Amino acid sequence: MLLIIGYVIILAASLGTYAVHGSLAALWVPMEYIAIFGLALGGFVAGNGMKTVKATIGALPKVFKGSHLNKTVYMDLLAMLFEVLAKVRKEGLMSIENDIENPHESPIFTRYPAIAADHHVMEFICDYLRMMVGGNLNAFEIENLMDIEIETHHQEAHVPVHAIAKLADATPAFGIIVAVMGVVNVMGSVGAPPAVLGKMIGGALVGTFLGILLAYGFISPVAGQLGQKVEEEGKIFQVIKTVLLASMNGYAPQVAVEFGRKVLYSGDRPRFIELEEDLKARKGK
Repeated sequence: MLLIIGYVIILAASLGTYAVHGSLAALWVPMEYIAIFGLALGGFVAGNGMKTVKATIGALPKVFKGSHLNKTVYMDLLAMLFEVLAKVRKEGLMSIENDIENPHESPIFTRYPAIAADHHVMEFICDYLRMMVGGNLNAFEIENLMDIEIETHHQEAHVPVHAIAKLADATPAFGIIVAVMGVVNVMGSVGAPPAVLGKMIGGALVGTFLGILLAYGFISPVAGQLGQKVEEEGKIFQVIKTVLLASMNGYAPQVAVEFGRKVLYSGDRPRFIELEEDLKARKGK
């Protein structure tokens, strides 16, 4: 939503202020638009592999959606981890074997549909709980493996961001190419009347204008939005990692989830008392 609002402001500030003292019709040069869009599309396809192209197309809808990660979701996550770790502390690690092997049938996980619906999050939780049940790895080894997996996920999620950012960097140059092509056309018509030459020069400059406007006003903000969403989505894995490692190091479930609470961004982090009361309320149900 904010992206669309930003686009409206950009158009109002550029085209709106221009319309006060100029004619918008002068900016309508269809061939310039077609050339720039074609160059941008060709550069994007030529500069990226099929996996990157598919990942970028798949990531674009995210910029028009709000983040599903908020305080409520994180409260559910911490409560779910608390419940799992409390069961482990009371009944032993083997007691959660059925839960992690069949998470969609687990009486614990099914109580938290917002978390259970996220395939990547559930896979991350179950994989490391499975390692804890196996007992073959210590906390340091599991922490190292978690860091590697989170970094891999982070790099993969940033692929569309880098692709769109590179496109934004290249688009002003495409605008210059189109402008130069227009100037070459003008130089071939030097015998034409001044009014005709002026219109042709103005049309050529539209290429430079459009390239810069698209790059910094439209494409670059998309890369920025996607980058912010990648950082937000990566936080949930850090919370899970912190809670599970705290448990492996011998801390009680209440203390372990407090470790995880501290990892959250301030806007999504519940207060200590708020989390404590929420856990008590859920326990009483």
